[in-house]
Amino acid sequence: MEAKSTGKKRKFDSLQQEVYLSLWRTYDRLKALEDELFQTWDLTSQQYNVLRILQVAHPKAVPTLQISGRLISRAPDITRMLDKLQKRELVLRKRSDTDRRTVYVEITAKGLKLLENLREPVKSLHISQLGHLNLADCTALCQLLQKTRSPHEPSDGHW
Repeated sequence: MEAKSTGKKRKFDSLQQEVYLSLWRTYDRLKALEDELFQTWDLTSQQYNVLRILQVAHPKAVPTLQISGRLISRAPDITRMLDKLQKRELVLRKRSDTDRRTVYVEITAKGLKLLENLREPVKSLHISQLGHLNLADCTALCQLLQKTRSPHEPSDGHW
């Protein structure tokens, strides 16, 4: 934003900076609500995301690297995250018979049950986060966010 001749300091160096910081602030506010929900289920949002990826693939197993590539936000240590989920018996891991470097992950019945129990709380969460926006607002926001992300997304189309 341009500084006016009144001598006021500019809040932002550019409109792009203002948009970026607004996105970050919005994420922070919405993430706090999400964290509150998932803490009651002893999960992180990334663990939930992994379970959802595996649910979509079920009954097939998914290679670890493919899971990592489909996460909404990058996970620095997918192995540790999978360790925690496996310890809770929410996922199973198996090494490939043909390539020992490849590890396949699948969701367990216990993991599927957890997601079923989370279905309504997550739906309510999203309503509390964004329910004040009408359908046209949500559609426009999705389109703008997709347009913003598109030059920075992997070419495989997964996110």
